[in-house]
Amino acid sequence: MPVLLKSRAVSKKGVPSADVPEDLSGQAGNPDFMLSLARGLRVIESFEAHPEGRSIVEIGHSAGLSRAAIRRILLTLELLGYVERSRQVYRLRTQILRLGFSFLSSSSAVEAARPVLEHITEQLHESSSMSMLEGDEIVYVARSAASRILAAGLSVGSRLPAYCTSMGRVLLAALPDDKLDGYLRRLDPRSYTPKTITRVPQIRKAILQVRNDGYAIVDEELEAGLRSIAVPVYTRTNQVVAAINVGTHVSRVDRTALIRRCLPALQAGARALRKVLI
Repeated sequence: MPVLLKSRAVSKKGVPSADVPEDLSGQAGNPDFMLSLARGLRVIESFEAHPEGRSIVEIGHSAGLSRAAIRRILLTLELLGYVERSRQVYRLRTQILRLGFSFLSSSSAVEAARPVLEHITEQLHESSSMSMLEGDEIVYVARSAASRILAAGLSVGSRLPAYCTSMGRVLLAALPDDKLDGYLRRLDPRSYTPKTITRVPQIRKAILQVRNDGYAIVDEELEAGLRSIAVPVYTRTNQVVAAINVGTHVSRVDRTALIRRCLPALQAGARALRKVLI
């Protein structure tokens, strides 16, 4: 996560409030905004990609909060069973998964996707997944893995950059023009493989091509040997809420086979989901 600098937000009484990360300072005067809850969630988010745990100092660098505030938040989370401490290192406990499972069990799209993805995997003998756009990344919310496991090691909860993934390009293509323009302006693409498209004009062109085609193919841009195809998932009110894909190895499936075999299976799955999504 990016480092967030603290800003000296002013409370309703005009007293500077020290523990307000810069991106939350605009809410400081909102009487309905629970800043303490926002701080707690920020601390939980700071553990992302740190399975070995983090110290208070490390959390402070990424959360933009004071040590005193972080210490109180961690004590509360520890008493509730969400974190554990070993000397000066804190780690998330498995109980934190209850928060994520609450979303997965309450989302009609996720519940409906599981049998659809399993059917696609059985039909094609390839892994299939569903993701949603969150910020500038896609988040895997459902997955059916084939017996062949790619090196990516993807699972529910995995996050990937949107610009170089098939599902990401499908979801970006569904954005209104102003939001897509904003995404591309702040984008700082990096190269994951020699085939990764990193020039913003080319990324824009690829996304606009997805709008015309109705699907996206990404060929070894995220990982060498990984080829994938994705289609959008619409609701009955014609809103794109997710994307589903099939991931293959280049040695097994060429681009022609992706379009001939995998695309119809994905399109059928998307149609099945549309019937049950409001």
